[in-house]
Amino acid sequence: MTLITERSPDVGSGRRWSMLGASTLAQASTAVMAHGPAFLIPALVQQEGLSLAEAGVVAAAPTLGVMLTLVAWGLLTDRRGERLVLLTGLVLTSLAGLAAVASPGVGWLSLALFLGGAAAASSSAASGRVVVGWFPPRRRGLAMGIRQMSQPVGVGVAAISIAVVADARGVHAAMWVPTIATALAAVLVFVVVLDPPRPDPREAPSANPYRGNSFLARIHGVSVLLVVPQFVVWTFALVWLVQDRGWSPGAAGALVALAQVGGALGRIAAGQLSDVVGSRMRPLRWVALAAALTMAALGGAAGLDWAVAVPLIILATVMTVADNGLAFTAVAERAGPHWSGRALGIQNTSQFLTSALVPPLGGLAVTHGGYPATFALAALFPLVAVALVPVDQEPALS
Repeated sequence: MTLITERSPDVGSGRRWSMLGASTLAQASTAVMAHGPAFLIPALVQQEGLSLAEAGVVAAAPTLGVMLTLVAWGLLTDRRGERLVLLTGLVLTSLAGLAAVASPGVGWLSLALFLGGAAAASSSAASGRVVVGWFPPRRRGLAMGIRQMSQPVGVGVAAISIAVVADARGVHAAMWVPTIATALAAVLVFVVVLDPPRPDPREAPSANPYRGNSFLARIHGVSVLLVVPQFVVWTFALVWLVQDRGWSPGAAGALVALAQVGGALGRIAAGQLSDVVGSRMRPLRWVALAAALTMAALGGAAGLDWAVAVPLIILATVMTVADNGLAFTAVAERAGPHWSGRALGIQNTSQFLTSALVPPLGGLAVTHGGYPATFALAALFPLVAVALVPVDQEPALS
């Protein structure tokens, strides 16, 4: 077992928090590229004449790109450092965004989105490693919770901007949003981020953290199960509000953005709770149970056409994302500084593989069963995750 121990204060507190801010912005901007195309679905259906399932395939293109490159980016982070990987990935993501803006049709757009996702994957391991490397264990839950808020914030930005721009100016024009966001993030990372210190592998050899017990494998499994309701909500909340509730794309996007702000705050709260109770796994189990109950309630309320379904979609957004920072931190801590890039790559690959399947399969489920049944079905996955959380194998925080 290898745990990342507390760092000596090689930089001041202000610089440490500045690097946290830069890493958070980097992850948020790449989240706009990776998850923002889900909010193109209404425009793809209305303007391009695609079916809901076909639009879901286009929306899943960047997720597929992320999934296929996460481990490679993680290995590069282990070998070459966080700063280089962040800068390279952000620049390539911005260039892919430009290609999406200029793409002549849906096919070329899908290819550009795939390449954008492949580049955006760089920030997943590298930005998390910056946080884990510069913050001590008893502050790491809060710090990682702040960093992990970047994903829902990025989705919120995408919801309130991409859907509106696509509705008013077209699908391709909406891709200026992630292009500009990742370019700005690259500038900030260049100015602020330093590679965190790590032990010399010759002095502190690191064993394969997957040998000896199933702790990491079980966390990966829990995260796969919990990503299903998360992406059901992220992908179909806006479309459900527009199609079933009669909302305008702008109003629906604003509500989804508000819900994502709540999700971001939920990740911070979950991280702080893990620092307070001295455990990542117990709060992870609590979040999984809350997600299962919320999704079941959402499915029932939507099926009965109750008005409470709208606030429940907000609550579901919060509950289904609160787990991510806990699992991410636990994986990095257990894997250690010489394996965490690859371990986080495996963690995110398994999640993105699942999330790439949710839009098209979810589109089929909605087509044949409706939104209420799809929401209720998603509640089964976190319910299974509750039993899989490895509370019994968790080491004490150092």
